[in-house]
Amino acid sequence: QVQLVESGGGLVQAGGSLRLSCAASGSIFRFTRMGWYRQAPGKERELVAYITSGGNTNYAGSVKGRFTISRDNGENTVYLEMNSLKPEDTAVYYCNAARRDHFGSDDYWGQGTQVTVSS
Repeated sequence: QVQLVESGGGLVQAGGSLRLSCAASGSIFRFTRMGWYRQAPGKERELVAYITSGGNTNYAGSVKGRFTISRDNGENTVYLEMNSLKPEDTAVYYCNAARRDHFGSDDYWGQGTQVTVSS
């Protein structure tokens, strides 16, 4: 089991920046990947970005070049740096810890943090 606690959300004007943090209660190195998802009202939850235990990253096309995901294994924390924010980035952002191996799979979620971008 692991607990994930997000922070850093808030209200920002279009073009602004925010930095989200996800603090895990234990080591994040044991997870195959750590990621950020978001869910806007009336829409399905979608992947924003993830970073693997080896440091490889993947981004949704809509955020590529604007968002950066990073991890600090020593602090058991994952970050999402969001720049050039747009109103369509408004959503609840969720941290995810995923384990994928030959024993099976596990997913853990944080409670979410609201990001609101005003035009």
